[in-house]
Amino acid sequence: MWRDGVSNGASDRSRRALYVISVAAELAGVHPQTLRIYERKGLLDPARTVGGSRRYSDWDIVQLRRIQDLTNAGLNLEGVRRVLELEAEVAALKAELVEVRRRAAEDVDRVHRQYRRDLVPVRNLPDPWLPFTNQRS
Repeated sequence: MWRDGVSNGASDRSRRALYVISVAAELAGVHPQTLRIYERKGLLDPARTVGGSRRYSDWDIVQLRRIQDLTNAGLNLEGVRRVLELEAEVAALKAELVEVRRRAAEDVDRVHRQYRRDLVPVRNLPDPWLPFTNQRS
């Protein structure tokens, strides 16, 4: 979950804080001080123990690698922060779109069921030509 409450799609299992800062830094291939900088810049928000120690999850490690990819591509940390925000926004919008499409399909099905009930089969309708055919006889 991002600080603004928008889900980033990470499962609860991948968000379990497991790693101390030195292990997380090694897994991500960065210096522990880099993780502190990323946290100060708002790029990461690791869990904290009761004593205040940082604990990083598998999802945090994935984020660290994404940050590294973006900085290696030439983005500064503000650019990285903005890209991560936009990616989270796109993910939220995609999830919303899926839900809107699901509800629209349900609404269409409901309308189809309703008009099928309201329609009268042609064979049960009176023959509109019957009066004319009787007059010609």
